[in-house]
Amino acid sequence: MSGPTLFMAGERWRCFLAPSRSSLFRVLHNSCCRKKSTTPKKITPNVTFCDENAKEPENALDKLFSSEQQASILHVLNTASTKELEAFRLLRGRRSINIVKHRENFGRFQNLESLMNVPLFKYKSTVQVCNSILCPKTGGEKRKLLENRFLRKLLKPDIERERLKAVNSIISIVFGTRRIAWAHLDRKLTVLDWQHSDRWSLMKGTSYSSSVYLEEISSIISKMPKADFYVLEKTGLSIQNSSLFPILLHFHIMEAMLYALLNKTFAQEGQHQVLSINRNAVGKHFELMIGDSRTSGKELVKQFLFDSVLKANPRVFFPSDKIVRYRQMFLSTELQRVEELYDSLLQAVAFYELAVFDSEP
Repeated sequence: MSGPTLFMAGERWRCFLAPSRSSLFRVLHNSCCRKKSTTPKKITPNVTFCDENAKEPENALDKLFSSEQQASILHVLNTASTKELEAFRLLRGRRSINIVKHRENFGRFQNLESLMNVPLFKYKSTVQVCNSILCPKTGGEKRKLLENRFLRKLLKPDIERERLKAVNSIISIVFGTRRIAWAHLDRKLTVLDWQHSDRWSLMKGTSYSSSVYLEEISSIISKMPKADFYVLEKTGLSIQNSSLFPILLHFHIMEAMLYALLNKTFAQEGQHQVLSINRNAVGKHFELMIGDSRTSGKELVKQFLFDSVLKANPRVFFPSDKIVRYRQMFLSTELQRVEELYDSLLQAVAFYELAVFDSEP
């Protein structure tokens, strides 16, 4: 059963139940799982929340929590050691030390208001601490929150973790101003297909004709096999640089066309099959970033190809019946540095390692 939900100045605190690791946490668990009779009142937004130093009405804190909840919070404040207090994220550091020192100097806390006599505690922070004591987050829940936050930064649009975990194959697509490349990998990181196309007339002239884009992209998509997801590279170019506007326009048109043409079942199912992945996040994953700039992934891809032949358990597996063709394709592009080809493969590997197998919050 879920615990109470508190609202304060437009912010929502969600309650998560901690496992009963000690009598201390059992008291909190019982208090957080009470029925409606013990649910704290919603806090009405007040201008004082914008000012930590503003005074609140007398006994304002005690009115926010039921008598049982107050007793649970005071039990923690009056009995927990510094180490036990630090189990609550908002009580780490000086706050837990100050609580114990205040107890030693002035005795037990008689009410919640008295907590504001402790250094580093104002009204707003005291309410937050009381809520966190009532409903502490478990380690697993904390990790899940961090993973979700990481995924939101890595992928757009937001996607359910369960769908990512169940993926069987993806097509990673990287396009530039002169070519487009894609890599088709399954969840074992086996390269099923890997191609690039230089037949590119999209940026010739300045007309940006929609019909030309449609013809070119449709022709390329027709060669792609089906996959659970199509992953596009999200450019890191800044729109504030006016000289890059033609390139940015090209990238946005490409992205919009691919979203529309590959999301064939979106109207019926309402689920995205096309995702955009942060380019710099992929670069950081493979340690290709120098400051804000990303270096070439050519040497890393070259190593993947060699390892697939020389190692029993390579990071990326190229099937024996295709390895010769892929190596020849790679060698033929080495002088031209076809970065889109290299990046499409690295992007696919990063997608699996970051979003499917494990996330790095």
